[in-house]
Amino acid sequence: MDVHVIQDQTFLPISVESVVTLVNDFIAFWKLKYDEVSISFVDTPTISKLHADFFDDPTTTDCISFPMDPPDGTGYLVMGDLFVCPETAHSYVASHGGNVYKEVTLYVTHGLLHLIGYDDIEEEDIKEIRDAESRYLAHVAENDLWLNA
Repeated sequence: MDVHVIQDQTFLPISVESVVTLVNDFIAFWKLKYDEVSISFVDTPTISKLHADFFDDPTTTDCISFPMDPPDGTGYLVMGDLFVCPETAHSYVASHGGNVYKEVTLYVTHGLLHLIGYDDIEEEDIKEIRDAESRYLAHVAENDLWLNA
């Protein structure tokens, strides 16, 4: 699996190796076949601009995903592009408690689930993606696969 990790932020150091490990584990956990994915860690102005440009909402958000190939496709399969904002995770943890790296891991997991077809618009879809997040993050915790510096 070719995992492109782009660091377009300096707010929170994130180990590329931990991202690659998490993505490869995610693929194995869900028994998928993909060849490539791109994950960009971006700052607040960048995520806000993407949110405005593609979703007509200029506010900040945690992650934005752009899926490419479906998980049941054939040939060379590209999951898509995922943009994650570590500053959003930091803000959330500052007001709600927790660990910023675990929060960023949640955002990456959430975004990857979007890339493989999960949605969170309708109430039933929200339940499905939350259940999938919980299942996978329990696995992450069991195996200590949290993103790190």
